[in-house]
Amino acid sequence: MRPKKVILCVNPVEQDLSVLKFMLSTNGYRVFGAASGQEAIDLFSGLQVDLVLTEFALPQMGGKQLLEQLKRIAPHVPMILLGDPQAMNGDIHAADALLAKRSCSAQELLERIKVMSARKRGPRKGAQRQAHVEELAAAS
Repeated sequence: MRPKKVILCVNPVEQDLSVLKFMLSTNGYRVFGAASGQEAIDLFSGLQVDLVLTEFALPQMGGKQLLEQLKRIAPHVPMILLGDPQAMNGDIHAADALLAKRSCSAQELLERIKVMSARKRGPRKGAQRQAHVEELAAAS
């Protein structure tokens, strides 16, 4: 039996975090939740995480800053940033994928997580990281 993929979810809203954890765990993932950036960094440092899913709007430390710090620790771990496209302003982020929270269905999110967590660790030689800006543009 293959070990379950480990996902770290970061969301300051307890109800939203519970829904994400339930949705992911019922789809075969092992899920750890954090309500803040510092809590996420502490968990991330102590776990073998396969994917990070975080909100853009976090208290004290924004999602962008959180992902920048996590990428310094483990650049090979795929990271998804969820948020409002207008708030993100199309900035280049440390995230491997940017998803518009309001227009992304649960099924789309699960499919993106499945694809990204299945990837081999680390970038392919010569491949460039591509931000998924087209999804943000479509959501605006």
